[in-house]
Amino acid sequence: MSSDEVKLIGAWASPFVMRPRIALNLKSVPYEFLQETFGSKSELLLKSNPVHKKIPVLLHADKPVSESNIIVEYIDETWSSSGSSILPSHPYDRAMARFWAAYIDEKWFVSLRNILKAEGEEEKKAVLAQVEEGNALLEKAFNDCSNGKPFFNGDHIGYLDIAFGCFLGWLRVTELAAGHQLLDEAKTPSLSKWAERFCDDPAVKPVMPETTKLAEFAKKIFAKPRA
Repeated sequence: MSSDEVKLIGAWASPFVMRPRIALNLKSVPYEFLQETFGSKSELLLKSNPVHKKIPVLLHADKPVSESNIIVEYIDETWSSSGSSILPSHPYDRAMARFWAAYIDEKWFVSLRNILKAEGEEEKKAVLAQVEEGNALLEKAFNDCSNGKPFFNGDHIGYLDIAFGCFLGWLRVTELAAGHQLLDEAKTPSLSKWAERFCDDPAVKPVMPETTKLAEFAKKIFAKPRA
């Protein structure tokens, strides 16, 4: 076994696991994908991430690195000579990328997930409004960060592209379930075009879940118990 062997503990449907998978693809790093079974946690996962006990976990030379955005930064720094830099080069741009990545995880994704949990039309409308408000903020962030280029990071996929783009599969599933388009060309033209470019990228395409398969998985997760 190579001392530099790379393994990733994760699951195909997890948007957070997508982040290091995309980063590893961007850096052309070969790795073994160790799939966790939904509803259970392997001994390797519990041993590798005893604090949070959750995926993803990167194992590099048997040393574990946890938390999706931290793993992406680790990959960028460890394989800095391979491919383009994932994090922006300027300190201010890095700070902004981290700020918006935190907003996406702590605010935007929570609202998106709540659409699938909403009880009744009024609650669903309120949550949809929250997501669309977030989309408007991210539309402006894209225009500010990209400077007219294809991605948040400029000419190529970077840290914030990965942080947001990993949720596009789940966004499509949510749109289908809600019967409502969330990334609208009329309201968010820049993000709509960006999403197409992101999903078509060779580093992303192999790991982006197929919408129908993900929708079936979502039904299992969000199935409401019978009274």
